[in-house]
Amino acid sequence: MNEPRGIDFSQISPEHIRGFIGGSFPGDLGIEPLEIGDDRTVARIVVDRRHLHPGGYVHGGVWTALGDTAAAWATFRAMPPYHDFTTIELKLNVFGSGLDGDVLTAVAEPLHSGRNTVVLDVKVERERAGETKLAANLVVTQFVIPPRAG
Repeated sequence: MNEPRGIDFSQISPEHIRGFIGGSFPGDLGIEPLEIGDDRTVARIVVDRRHLHPGGYVHGGVWTALGDTAAAWATFRAMPPYHDFTTIELKLNVFGSGLDGDVLTAVAEPLHSGRNTVVLDVKVERERAGETKLAANLVVTQFVIPPRAG
């Protein structure tokens, strides 16, 4: 019998993520893993100039990347060992602006963990001048891919 290919991410932690995030898209954006659990995953980005569109506000792609990354890290914990996944649907609503120096924190929680899909709700809060506000919400659907035989 062939061994499954891939990696068992079922017990992934922020320390694991920090070990391989360098040189990846989330790493290049400065997305930090704060907490990864079975029921909740938290990621953060401190907004700087690279995250802004020409008008000086956080680019829509940054909101999307932060939310999708938090959802991805949560999906690792919601799928069977040695499985993989890909995002198949994502809906983003932004309720507030993001500026240079703001801290954006995404909290991803699974709504559904099935054999073929994982659906997550991601709330993004913005911290500015000591005040915190809900700034965005995403619903992310992941397609779970079974392991390939070696």
